[in-house]
Amino acid sequence: MQNEIPLFQKIYDFYKLFYACIDNFSKKSRETLASKIENTIIGLLESVASAAYTNQNEKYSSILNASAKVDFLKILFRLCYELKIINQKKYLLMEEKSQEIGRMLGGWIKSLKTSDRS
Repeated sequence: MQNEIPLFQKIYDFYKLFYACIDNFSKKSRETLASKIENTIIGLLESVASAAYTNQNEKYSSILNASAKVDFLKILFRLCYELKIINQKKYLLMEEKSQEIGRMLGGWIKSLKTSDRS
């Protein structure tokens, strides 16, 4: 799947990048914020994977769901930065990667809307 869907690979790499940050979280933050971020990224992977194998209507729903998860991740990373759990460099990197994933999802949504009109 990773070779077939570049978006899946981006999210996969994004998870690995976040996983490397988990040790920076305090125990309290690891049990709450880090866990929520991790579950959201895994859910994002799941949404994109399921979209790859579903019909047009379900695909659109899965991709919209994935897009909402990316927006939520941006909020969670901003919160981590403001709480000084991650430094500015990590925050900017995670923000950049999440924006890239968001743009790719936006392109997929746009292409689904376009093909829906055909």
